[in-house]
Order: sequence, then structure tokens, then C-alpha cells
Amino acid sequence: MSETWHRRLTFRRMGNICRLGLGVLWLMGCSGNQSTLDPAGREAERIAILFWCMVVGAAVIWLSVIGLALYCVRAPAESFSRRRASVLIIGGGAVVPAIVLAVLLVFGLAMLPGLVTPAPEGSLKIAVSGELWWWRVRYLTTSGEPIELANELHLPVGEPVEFQLESDNVIHSFWIPSLAGKMDMIPGRVTRLALTPTRIGVFRGVCAEYCGTAHALMKFDVVVEEKPKFDDWLAHQSQLAKPATEPVAKQGQDLFLATGCHACHTVRGTTASGIVGPDLTHVGSRRSLAAGTLPNEPDEFRRWIALTEEVKPGSHMPKFDMLPAEQRDALAVYLKGLK
Repeated sequence: MSETWHRRLTFRRMGNICRLGLGVLWLMGCSGNQSTLDPAGREAERIAILFWCMVVGAAVIWLSVIGLALYCVRAPAESFSRRRASVLIIGGGAVVPAIVLAVLLVFGLAMLPGLVTPAPEGSLKIAVSGELWWWRVRYLTTSGEPIELANELHLPVGEPVEFQLESDNVIHSFWIPSLAGKMDMIPGRVTRLALTPTRIGVFRGVCAEYCGTAHALMKFDVVVEEKPKFDDWLAHQSQLAKPATEPVAKQGQDLFLATGCHACHTVRGTTASGIVGPDLTHVGSRRSLAAGTLPNEPDEFRRWIALTEEVKPGSHMPKFDMLPAEQRDALAVYLKGLK
């Protein structure tokens, strides 16, 4: 193998590495409602800053090592004395990376207190419990009983919020990438996460710790809105469900109580008071069904009622495919009407 051909091959390989690095950087520029690089909360903004500083530090180290390698490949061998080679290797391969990593370590440690600071006294408090496989949400109000719902959060923009996180089964991890970092939910403990949304929008939250069969189908929406709109929404969530008035909806309500659904689910304003499954008092107004698995539409209600296991493997809810289609339709109409 000639020296010229060897150099060409080396340069070609380095070119491929450069293109790969640029491709990774291009992909990291993606935005969306579940992107850590498109922050919409104070804590997420700090995490994004730390991330980009680490990218810059990694680039400095990478460029120093690659630059040193290119120089050594192109420079004549006779131009390197033993002393000069040692300086290049130690300086480019050890000193520069050590300095950059030390700076990043100090910078990262200095940012940590801002990421774990508790929410101020009087902030909105929300208790979230990781279930198998969905999210139990309770707004802890100072004026009365907690307001319970499931698989959806509404937050006021610009207001600090404290989440009280727990689990009574396995370890889950609560994560809203666009708003803050993740926090584990550990059985037997209550962990806390404080965040402050800075931008109105709808963002996606997930479980970031593998927890079992339907781990990937354990999502939730976070709606950040103006304070007056949030207050109206929370006041509506505290109200009892309106009685069904249409004949089909009334049939669905009767079936809900007759087929055993009330044993697991609560619908405030009716005799349904189960606590095993999600509170369905206002389920028709939520953005999704089955923890972000299905859109909240009548046809999807029918599908969820009849094919629970097929839609979400491992779900603890039994499927009701034994009911006639007419009765499943009535249940779907009733549940969709709970707004």
C-alpha cells in the first residue's frame, strides 16, 4: 500500500466521520412538543443550555484530536522529534480534553442548584401517581378535596408548579422533556419536581423508566395556558358530571352501572365510586384515551371498550366485546358526553 493511497483513505474516512457528526447535529435540531431542544419551561431552558455547552465542549475535544491526527498524517515523518511528538500527544490528547472537561464539570455543578430548587410557598401543587399503565392526577387545592383526573395536565403559564410524585407498584419516571428534567417515582417514597412553564402550548409527557408491558403506551398531554383559562378549566373539573339526557346516553349510563364499570371507575355525581381505574367524571373533554394511546373520539371509545388488550397489551381493564354492538355504542356515547 503506497503512502499516497494510505493518506487518501485516511482523509476519506475522516470525511465520513465529519459528515456523520454534521448529520447528528442536524437531527438534534429537531423541534416538537416532546423535544428537550425546544424548551418551554425555565428548568428545560437550563438543561438545554447545559446540553449545548457540552456539545461545544465535545466539539472542541473532537476538533483538537482530529486536527492533531490530520497534522500528523500530512506532516513529513522526519519533521517530528521525540520531544515535539510528546508535546503534541500530551497537549492535544490529554491537556486540552482535561481542561475542557474540567470547565464543563464546574459549569454543570454550578447549574444544579437551579434545577432542584423547590417551588415557592403557595405554588400550585399536583400529586401524580404512576399506575399500571396510566397516570393518576390530583390537583391539591386549598379550598377543599383534591380534584382528580387522569392522563392529562393543565398548567398556568409563568406560574411555578410543584409535582408530588409517587408509585405503589414499580418505579416509573415522570418526564415532560419540553418543560423540565425527569424525576423517578419510587414505591414507598414521595419525590418532588418543580417547574415553571414559559410558553403556551400542548406538550407531551412520558414515562422514562421501563416499567412493564405497556410502558411505551404510558403518555400524557400537558396543556399550558393563560391563568384565567386555567382557572376556568380547574373550576369545571371540580364540578360533578352532568346527568345523561339523551336516550342513548341514558342507556349508556345505565349500562355503565349495570356491567360493573362502576367497581373500578368514579364518575362524580353518580353512584360510580371505584378507585382502581381512572376517574372518568370529565373523560369526554380529555385529549386522549388510555394514557395517550387513542384519540378521544366516539369510534375510539368503542374500540377501547371492545378490544382493550389488543389496543393496550397488559392493561388491567377487561374487554367488553361480549356486549352487543348497540350497547357498546351506548357506552361510548355516554362516556364521550362526560365533558
